[in-house]
Amino acid sequence: MIYKGVLFVFLFLFLFCVPAAYSFSKTDSLLHELSRTIENREVYVKEKQDRIERLKNIVSKNELSLVQQFDIYNKIHSDYRAFQFDSAFTYAQKLQLTARQLQDPVKEAYARLKLSLTLLSSGMFNEALDSLNAVHPNTLPDSIKVDYHALKARAYYDLSAYTQSAYYSPRYKEAGGQHVDSALALLSQNTLRFYALRGLKRETTSEPGEAREDFQTILDRFHPSLNQYAMAAHSLGVIYSKQGDVDKAIEMLARAAIADIKASVTEGVALMTLAEYLYQHGDESRAYTYIKQALKDADFYGAKQRKIQVAAILPVIEGERLATVESQRTRLLIFAIAVSVLSLLVVVFAYIIFKQLRQLKQAKRTVTEANVRLQEVNYKLTRMNEKLQETNDELLEANRIKEEYIGYSFNMYTEYLDKIEKLKKSVDRKLMNRKFDEISHVMDSVNMKKEREALYQSFDKVFLKLFPDFVKVFNSFFKEEDKFLLKDNQSLNIELRIFALIRIGINDHEQIAKILEYSVRTIYNYKTKVKNRSIISNDEFEQKVMEIRAIEPAPVL
Repeated sequence: MIYKGVLFVFLFLFLFCVPAAYSFSKTDSLLHELSRTIENREVYVKEKQDRIERLKNIVSKNELSLVQQFDIYNKIHSDYRAFQFDSAFTYAQKLQLTARQLQDPVKEAYARLKLSLTLLSSGMFNEALDSLNAVHPNTLPDSIKVDYHALKARAYYDLSAYTQSAYYSPRYKEAGGQHVDSALALLSQNTLRFYALRGLKRETTSEPGEAREDFQTILDRFHPSLNQYAMAAHSLGVIYSKQGDVDKAIEMLARAAIADIKASVTEGVALMTLAEYLYQHGDESRAYTYIKQALKDADFYGAKQRKIQVAAILPVIEGERLATVESQRTRLLIFAIAVSVLSLLVVVFAYIIFKQLRQLKQAKRTVTEANVRLQEVNYKLTRMNEKLQETNDELLEANRIKEEYIGYSFNMYTEYLDKIEKLKKSVDRKLMNRKFDEISHVMDSVNMKKEREALYQSFDKVFLKLFPDFVKVFNSFFKEEDKFLLKDNQSLNIELRIFALIRIGINDHEQIAKILEYSVRTIYNYKTKVKNRSIISNDEFEQKVMEIRAIEPAPVL
């Protein structure tokens, strides 16, 4: 129960304290890439500033012609246009001044369009339209006409989005659409700008499917610059967001923001749009980080309109973030209390477990000691049982031997008594008949050598009956060439007979010598010869002989 309680507390803390997070997907990877790109923003800014500085150094030399100056001012303006409003405005004016000095109407119109683009990027719509209205496109080349109509279309579309008026917005959209149509009429359908303008019109006039195809075509078929890529990807992100495809919306907006930062575009709206979209979908932390960066970019660019747009979103996101932080603080407080309680429980459980472990250790030690003692007693009992069994086996064997040899002895004694009785009767008859000379013949009829041989044969027979494997086991103590070969299976030779007597318990040399009618020295010499031929050491030989087992007696039924 204790362990289940601890597990429940851990599970509760985990579910309570871990908030819902974004799924680790392609979009999450892109957002990480965007965050790293923001961290390296100064590297890209430094590259642009160095490029602008090199152009300024070139134009500072008085050796350039007005045409060359115009080209350099145009490049500087292009770098500044989406980077810093004040500098872009300054070089747009220098373009106009140089064009007037050249007295070239086309360059004057081109310079005015650059000024109009700068004003439009900063949100100065009326000023941009005034500047555009001063241009008369009828006498200009088609490329300038396309720029003119494209800028007019963008100005009206931006005004429509800015005013949000039910009366004026549709009129601005219609005017913007007319200028897009005029620009498209002058463009080839195989150009990036054609798809960009047509996509812009379709997006504005609520044709998201067709607009998405146009912007996707820009990314797939052409090789857009970073700025062009950012604008197309931003439009795709907005379209996907309106269609409810969250992952694709975040993906395209993140790609657009990455392209803007790498191009050092500080007037871009991709990062601001992404921040607002992430906020709407619950990622306040990233939304707050991105909107702060968008505000820094707006401050750096220097356009009031862009600052107002960002400033309108920042308080909302920051307020939500503060609420989230406060909620997290509350959760952390609860978490801290829960952890403190849990820590106290862990200490209590640890003390209980430690105490139980110590008791278990003591019990284990007691059981181990008792088990060791039990094993020792068991070992001793086992050894005693083995010894008792050995003694019992030896007693049984001794009894068996005694039984056999007692029977054998009675039979032999009976036979000898019969023979003595017959001999006595024969001698008595001879004495009664006074045939004293025949008494010696009667005595000569008794052949002691044969009698003794018969005695040995009887001993051998009884012994081999008791120990049928004696010869076989005894021969296993010798090499093949030293084994004993017998004439038959019923008799033993002198060497085997000596050790047969030893096996049945007759160990005294004098006793063996009397039984076999040899001298003690002869018996000793036989024994020594046999031992020396054996593969077993002399000290162990007789013990091995004693280990030869007799035949087991038949069980009594």
